[in-house]
Amino acid sequence: MLIRRCLSSAASSLPPTIRQLLASPPSSPTAAIQVNGWVKSVRKQKKVAFAVISDGSSEPGLQAVFTDVGLAKQLTNGASVRLRGMLKDSPGAGQAKELQVSEAEVLGECDPETYPMQKKALTVEYLRDHCHLRARTREIGAMLRLRDSAATAIHDYFHNNGFIHVHTPIITSNDCEGAGETFRIAPSSDPPSTTPSPASSASTSTASSATTAQSTPSEYFHHPAYLTVSSQLHLEAVAAAISRVYTLSPCFRAERSQTSRHLAEFWMLEAEWAFTSSVDDVCTVVEGALRHLLRAHAASSEMEALWRARAAEGGADKRPELLALADAPQPWTRLTYTAAVDLLKAHHARTNAFVFAPDWGKGLQSEHERWLAEEHVRGPVFVTDYPASLKPFYMRANDASSPDHRAPGATVACFDLLVPGVGELVGGSLREERLELLEAAIERHGLDRADYAWYLDLRRYGGAPHGGFGLGFERLISWMSGIESVRECVAMPRWAGRMLL
Repeated sequence: MLIRRCLSSAASSLPPTIRQLLASPPSSPTAAIQVNGWVKSVRKQKKVAFAVISDGSSEPGLQAVFTDVGLAKQLTNGASVRLRGMLKDSPGAGQAKELQVSEAEVLGECDPETYPMQKKALTVEYLRDHCHLRARTREIGAMLRLRDSAATAIHDYFHNNGFIHVHTPIITSNDCEGAGETFRIAPSSDPPSTTPSPASSASTSTASSATTAQSTPSEYFHHPAYLTVSSQLHLEAVAAAISRVYTLSPCFRAERSQTSRHLAEFWMLEAEWAFTSSVDDVCTVVEGALRHLLRAHAASSEMEALWRARAAEGGADKRPELLALADAPQPWTRLTYTAAVDLLKAHHARTNAFVFAPDWGKGLQSEHERWLAEEHVRGPVFVTDYPASLKPFYMRANDASSPDHRAPGATVACFDLLVPGVGELVGGSLREERLELLEAAIERHGLDRADYAWYLDLRRYGGAPHGGFGLGFERLISWMSGIESVRECVAMPRWAGRMLL
């Protein structure tokens, strides 16, 4: 009880943010309040001055009115200030409240002649070059608040459905996806005599394969170690005891792609749960989570600000479409990989529309995914039951009763969720719980069985049917906000050849 009172007292000692002030103004119109923030704009006239103050807590700033113009003398764009005064109803259009300033203090000066974040339009590349300052822009600020509220909504959805949030390791000995796009790690403090080479003594370096790399005397863990590409395998271990688990955590992939959909460091929402035997059930959980997110945000000020920015660039405000998806009476479209390929082949035969001709057994290219989501379905579409040869070793093999009757094991019980404007947003599957089939899959993929002994134990000792999925968080923000590149959907982006801070 004492600890709870102390925590409550500590929290209440913080002055309210601008968001809190605007949402719940002081009950007394004569109450003196304090506002801390940065000057976003300032306009000085002969008898009055105006400034917009932002502390980053909300999309709109707070207009401050200086009837004593001398108080605003030192105010410049970018300066940090502490203002005191009274919050009054605003007679002007565009804001309900304004701060009538009685005291002003400049806490941190900002030279307007050299300040990189001028009010003129700033290009995406310019902001990337000034990544340490770009959170001060309206759009990046709105994106960061959207990330925060989206994460909160995710936690609410999973907690309401009986899931437990767990923290999974960032350092791992496995390449979950088997694609060899891992960052190998080694301590930078190794003595020179035991450091194999300049490349491997760096804090991270690319490994061609997590399963073929050889141990060296300098291995900190006495075994090759990598930054994780996915938390899935570790979540499976926890789900074998805590039946419903999820995590929102960073992942790292050393791929060289320079597209707008890829980052070297990104965040992923991953969930695993036991006692599910249907891909359809996994799709339903994914759809439920996304509908919940869209309902929670379609009318938010952050979404409005971001889509307004798209409209200013000549795009369309797609918030109504997103809200319609959230409230649609029918489940989102689901079709098998085989059906999708048949549709793509028929379209290509009529129009010769694709650079890469679609064919069964080949991966779907970005142009195929876009056509399915944007042209054929005009909305989200779950593509299920891909060929086993295209997917990782851990996915459950379909039997003869599967949607594809070519042969038992020809396809796996999996799905990709494709959405307009983004392409693949979510990937998931049932996991192979049958020990002998999993052992065969590990051998077929050329993996070292010894590295996955613990993973096989999960099937050997009380294994249960289970499944899960992974959702790229930056791609989610891109879809919700209309931001074209995931590089603008995270505070500090990293991609091949680019890490400025």
